[in-house]
Amino acid sequence: MHETSITDAHTLAPTELYAILAHQLRAITQDEPDWIANTANCAALLYHNLPQINWAGFYFLQGNELVLGPFQGRPACVRIPVGKSVCGTAAQTLAVQIVPNVHQFPGHIACDSASNSEIVLPICSGQKLLGVLDIDSPQFDRFNQQDAVGLQSLIDVLVGTY
Repeated sequence: MHETSITDAHTLAPTELYAILAHQLRAITQDEPDWIANTANCAALLYHNLPQINWAGFYFLQGNELVLGPFQGRPACVRIPVGKSVCGTAAQTLAVQIVPNVHQFPGHIACDSASNSEIVLPICSGQKLLGVLDIDSPQFDRFNQQDAVGLQSLIDVLVGTY
């Protein structure tokens, strides 16, 4: 079993925290080819180590919809049309979405009323969109470019197992 809890995560600089998380994710996934298992472990790793988050998980592209995949947190919306909400916008534009206040995002889907900010990163293998990584926080303005870069490093580890 791999140790996946960082007891002092809240005191680490974001770059250091994400480097540790990427190292742990590599260790967990290095001999595991199953995409669902690897994304499930990634969701747990993020949920239990990123400070001030209340949801972390994946949506996978199926046709013109994103369908809920492995996650940690409260039950979530199962299907999101591409182009709708923060997740659907990230899928449509293939661009990271950093939303400081989800209540001001046009078309936001409120799966958890406690969420106030969100970051969503598209997951691509080559030119193919696989889905998105979605992380929510009860804190306004929780996410920034450092988070985007750090989370992308974890996505890169995952895509290497796809």
